[in-house]
Amino acid sequence: MLWQSCAVPFLDLPLAELRAYRPTVAAPADFDEFWSSTLEQSRSMGSAATLEPFDAGLATVDVWDVTFAGFGGEPVKGWFMVPAGTTGELPTIVEFNGYGGGRGLPHEKLAWPSAGYAYFFMDTRGQGSGWGSGGATADAHGTGASAPGFMTRGIDDPADYYYRRVFTDAVRAVDTVRDFERVDATRLTVTGASQGGGIALAVAGLVPGLAAVMPDVPFLCNFERAVGLTSNDPYNEIVRYLAVHRDLVEQSFATLSYFDGVNFAARATAPALFSVALMDPVCAPSTVFAAHNLYGGAASIEVYPFNEHEGGLGHHWVRQAAWLRATL
Repeated sequence: MLWQSCAVPFLDLPLAELRAYRPTVAAPADFDEFWSSTLEQSRSMGSAATLEPFDAGLATVDVWDVTFAGFGGEPVKGWFMVPAGTTGELPTIVEFNGYGGGRGLPHEKLAWPSAGYAYFFMDTRGQGSGWGSGGATADAHGTGASAPGFMTRGIDDPADYYYRRVFTDAVRAVDTVRDFERVDATRLTVTGASQGGGIALAVAGLVPGLAAVMPDVPFLCNFERAVGLTSNDPYNEIVRYLAVHRDLVEQSFATLSYFDGVNFAARATAPALFSVALMDPVCAPSTVFAAHNLYGGAASIEVYPFNEHEGGLGHHWVRQAAWLRATL
């Protein structure tokens, strides 16, 4: 087809090569122990979640303002919504946000509860001031030297790296939501776009028993290829950091290997629907295909050949909704 020869080479490999791309991604020998001990520690800390009814001015959706215990028992915010007038347990979507955004406002997130799902949207600690309607969760941890942004915060040590806290928050969000009385814990799906897709992959690799996973143009995958393949942020935050800290290249990539979405994907087993945009200048297509092609369970991928990082937007949501109905 003409678009295969014209569009794809602008940024990355041809589509046939992308579909076959299976890189060797560094995985630390103690990867599983690192994460099991991290989660065990955080699960032993903090208090039970609180759900406060929230008047969002909506007639068709009931909303709760949620605070739950994330990494280290620290408070993390989220919105929980169900279709108004419903009773009993519902299939549930847990969604994670894109880079720099916060949980925003409930009326901005009506698609999934309007489709009949219980829905939880997690705030991302320390973010929420880059775009959107704001966040409400602080990140109380300082770091050593880092470039502006979140990608290099604590990169000198996996135990201090920013995404150790975020991924733990996300796992604890799923733990928490599974106990809500309106949630059918056997039909729980995680999703997100860009950073949210990378977080969803981390949860998929760390939490058993999920019903489905929907990573949309996922970020945080195949770091060794991603860093330097694009001149765009957020990956370029790492480039700027290493341009100054020339002696920390090996240590930085060793840290990142504990957080690579490909390593989580390889451990995931729930059915997955990925999306990729072949002109994406933020998350190069090969990095998305790396996670898809090495995914541990059944996985399909929607390809948007002429889109950039926005991917399929509302068109992809329609495909997600149809796929999820069939999967659940």
